[in-house]
Amino acid sequence: MIEVDQLEKSYGFARALKGISFRVQRGEVIGFLGPNGAGKSTTMKILTGYLLPTAGRASVAGFDVVERSLEVRRNIGYLPESTPLYAEMRVDDYLRFCAEIRGVPRQKRNVAIARAVELCALQRVVGKNIVELSKGYRQRVGLAQAIVHEPAVLILDEPTSGLDPNQIIEVRKLIERLGKEHTVILSTHYLQEVERACSRVIIISQGLIVADDTRDRLIAQLPAGAVIATIRGPEPAIVAQLGELMPGRVASVLERHDGAVTVRIEAGDGRAPVEEGVAHLMVKNGWGLVAIGREPRTLEDAFRRLTLQASQEAMHA
Repeated sequence: MIEVDQLEKSYGFARALKGISFRVQRGEVIGFLGPNGAGKSTTMKILTGYLLPTAGRASVAGFDVVERSLEVRRNIGYLPESTPLYAEMRVDDYLRFCAEIRGVPRQKRNVAIARAVELCALQRVVGKNIVELSKGYRQRVGLAQAIVHEPAVLILDEPTSGLDPNQIIEVRKLIERLGKEHTVILSTHYLQEVERACSRVIIISQGLIVADDTRDRLIAQLPAGAVIATIRGPEPAIVAQLGELMPGRVASVLERHDGAVTVRIEAGDGRAPVEEGVAHLMVKNGWGLVAIGREPRTLEDAFRRLTLQASQEAMHA
């Protein structure tokens, strides 16, 4: 559904995109992640025909974004970071206007609007002026205008930006529902949305794609997490002997409870497994081991590692 090949975009001497390439298959829900200034919004604006690329090519639903721009726009629903609403219009009038300019046939408009209203749970506010709505409902109206013509592809740029926690949850659930019917590219700073809704993650940094894989495979490539051990015994001796047994690894106390101490031990370089060292101390000193496990790795850990690495490489280039 989407094909990007060596796409570049420059603003004067600044290169926002430096030759990125990726593909999105029909039915995929892609999380498009990156720090501020990485090139996320620039990529989305090129895919939607809002910007022209400096070099390379991109196509949506088989249509080139430069040569067949109008066909591309017929096949996409776009929610930019600043939701495009006419605040003085009623919700139903606004959606009717969007359906008309999107080319929905007159005899199908009522059905299309009813579908968008139902999917976005706008029944309570459909007769109100948009200016009267909360930010959460305005965001839903923005999503409704993006799907009213039943596009093949949805491009959502920071769809939960500026919302409160309850509104974020509501919009996140809506995006999950939309992902069952559309090919979706979702750009966001909230990694929980990507973890819940996306089948694949593309990470962009410094105008280059630094990762393109599933969430689980990105996390699997990370170094092992720190060991968290809860030990029943004297705290000073536990910390001291862990330091002697595993020099160079920091053992920090997280909490104390009922004569037991929970310690975080850095994973280090992977040599001399930490768990074996802790077990050795338990036997040697007669301490009690309440629990032991690895600190879980997350998509946020993968994101930070890849983007920081890209930033460091750019500084030394």
